[in-house]
Amino acid sequence: MIKVVCALIKKDGKVLLTRRKTGDESVIGKWEFPGGKVKTGETDKDAIEREIKEELEINVRAKMWIAKSIYKYPNKTVDLNLYECDYLAGTIKLHDHIEYAWVNTSELLDYDLANADIPLIKYL
Repeated sequence: MIKVVCALIKKDGKVLLTRRKTGDESVIGKWEFPGGKVKTGETDKDAIEREIKEELEINVRAKMWIAKSIYKYPNKTVDLNLYECDYLAGTIKLHDHIEYAWVNTSELLDYDLANADIPLIKYL
């Protein structure tokens, strides 16, 4: 099982979604809450702050754990943990994604989300 963290980043009443351009074929082209794998010895909060900086070049502060989703993809099982994060600074620059969107929570299910992210929506 792969431990992964993702960020709920809010701005002007909307949340940030990103669309994958890299990774496993089951997630390429899918929308997701941005984040990534937790490294050995790293806390979840440190991991989410690092991943967001690496992938989007923005600074966030992880505040609170919201929910978990365990999903079995064809090639792996993901233990996905969603954290509320404060947006601190920076302008989004995409590296592992092809686009991003600020979305009303009521519209999240209108996006073609990665399967592991879908159960997290009910907590929002």
